[in-house]
Amino acid sequence: MSSSAHIASVKRDGDALVFSGTLDRQAVPALWTRCAAWQSGITRLDLAAVDRVDSAGVALLAELAARTGATTVAGEPTGLAELRRAYRLGATLNFAT
Repeated sequence: MSSSAHIASVKRDGDALVFSGTLDRQAVPALWTRCAAWQSGITRLDLAAVDRVDSAGVALLAELAARTGATTVAGEPTGLAELRRAYRLGATLNFAT
């Protein structure tokens, strides 16, 4: 991990999964394990405290959005917009048609 990377974390806050740090390949396995028990009742993914995502982080978020039916994604960390365009994902990380 680079010295500038921020350790990723996630917590549940009501109907939201609130992420912070860097959502990258290294962080995804631990985040997935934490999120697996919290999927029921989630309608929001809060990325306001996320500094950066890579393709593994976007894959995690897209899968969580699909499994939970989350209708809101808040925040725009570095890398998210580019990866959403590259993978043709909509604003809620669903596949755009």
